[in-house]
Amino acid sequence: MANARMDRLRRLGILIPVFSLRRDNDLGIGDTRALLEMIKWAAANKVGFLQLLPINETGADNSPYNAISSVALDPLLIDLEAIPEIEASDIKSIAKELGIDSNTENLVDYETVRTAKWGLLAKGFDAFWATELLNTEFDAFCIEEAEWLVPYCKFRWLMEISGTEEWELWPEQYNTPGDAETYLTTLPVEEVERNLTFFAWVQWHAFTQWRKLRDYAQEHDVKLMGDIPIGISYSSADVFFEPEWFDLTLSGGSPPETVFKDDAFACQWGQNWGIPIYRWDVLEQNDFSWWRRRIEKLTDIFHIFRIDHILGFYRIYSFPWRPRRNEEFVGLSEKQAKDITGGPLPEFFPRSDDTDKNRAANLADGDKYLRVIQDAAGDGEVVGEDLGCVPDYVRPNMEDLGIAGFKVCHWEVRGHGETVPGSDYPECAFATYATHDHESVPAMWNTLKGMLGGHDHDGAIRGLELLSDFGGLPKGGSADCYSDYGPVVKWALFDRLLKSNADYASLMITDIIDSTERINIPGTVGGKNWRFRLPWKLEDMPEPLQGECSRLRELIHISGRG
Repeated sequence: MANARMDRLRRLGILIPVFSLRRDNDLGIGDTRALLEMIKWAAANKVGFLQLLPINETGADNSPYNAISSVALDPLLIDLEAIPEIEASDIKSIAKELGIDSNTENLVDYETVRTAKWGLLAKGFDAFWATELLNTEFDAFCIEEAEWLVPYCKFRWLMEISGTEEWELWPEQYNTPGDAETYLTTLPVEEVERNLTFFAWVQWHAFTQWRKLRDYAQEHDVKLMGDIPIGISYSSADVFFEPEWFDLTLSGGSPPETVFKDDAFACQWGQNWGIPIYRWDVLEQNDFSWWRRRIEKLTDIFHIFRIDHILGFYRIYSFPWRPRRNEEFVGLSEKQAKDITGGPLPEFFPRSDDTDKNRAANLADGDKYLRVIQDAAGDGEVVGEDLGCVPDYVRPNMEDLGIAGFKVCHWEVRGHGETVPGSDYPECAFATYATHDHESVPAMWNTLKGMLGGHDHDGAIRGLELLSDFGGLPKGGSADCYSDYGPVVKWALFDRLLKSNADYASLMITDIIDSTERINIPGTVGGKNWRFRLPWKLEDMPEPLQGECSRLRELIHISGRG
């Protein structure tokens, strides 16, 4: 039964990646069972929503923003203990064999996790397949989801055979959709059926567990907030089997930013994410069916979702080359780059904002596409990540549509240099101090403090001044004005955030537990990215932090978010 209070808008959320959660026997990565415990914690502490990262199946880089399917869910997040065909003794056995200690692993070890979880899933499926019994729920799932599930399963098996999701590197027998279909007909029928059924069976368990989680969260007045990237990986089932929706000659990204001072390519040309550009005219001819399917499946699981880089619906920065060629262009002049590309250079697609006519056209496009997204979302709440190089027509349009945009509190600055008070935020807004790509509040404060007296002393003073201004803390032009990070700073910043006028306010779990660890560092690959884990299980949270949670619960009540 739906909770009647679920319609209430004013809530506090906590950003926590599922992979970061911890429980006994989790094989080194958070899963749906661990998230169930997090939902219980949120309900007990009056936290209104849990903000998650994308949960679609990823490729070799483990980035949640580089999924191999727009719909298929990440098998690594499945609770294996909930699958009847998988024995608890087998879970413990493989953990011992691979040296996995769920209580001590500080980072997700994806290679080991994949070995463990896919091995157990394969063994569980062997038992399922051997029964030869009809399973009406599984059969119904396969029929209901066939449109995306069948091509995904084919792609996933070919990926397994070849050892990579990069279909351009697959053998010639099956590196095009037509050749792949033909290749599959040359293999033994039972082998094909068994392997495709395996990947469908895995997805059935994933969707079953997530749908149950959504219902459980709703019953406990906690909303689950998902995240949908503007693009889909070039090396994905969608691009391989449905290439008609994509312009594969262009790669989406973002314009040059000096913030990436250690990345010569990003400073000169921008970030090349490698995502294919949409053929919006073709999508429109088919009533945007691909986007509708993507959103409808997302709202199967989430009450709210955030569109990452919503600016891409209006226009997106594009590169006429794939990311693997980036190094060729570092340090080149525009003329030298044109000589290589034959003329095209990175630019906004389908058009820049250089004229009133173009701006009006980009605004009309974004408005039209986002209305499709809202229509597909039904009762789902839509939030847009509208950070970066934002045209001045975007935020008014989002507000007209009722899509909450981001208010990074210390970045919202008036002409005279002071921060915009939270009381002046529109209700249709998402207030926070950071996204998963930024430092936590304690790390941010400590980083700025550490820069005092250095080569960017003035920049550090300005950063501390803006945070202090929003938080109502003492500020000034000298280092002595700013205390070390501690309870006074923390709760002043929390207080102003929660008391802002924005419907949505969000803190990262690292803010809550005073952690300086990063979830992701943009512009870098590997290292600690997407691997952060809580230092303990929720039930083992240190006593001082439990007291902090009580204080947060009280602030939620006082600020009218509980």
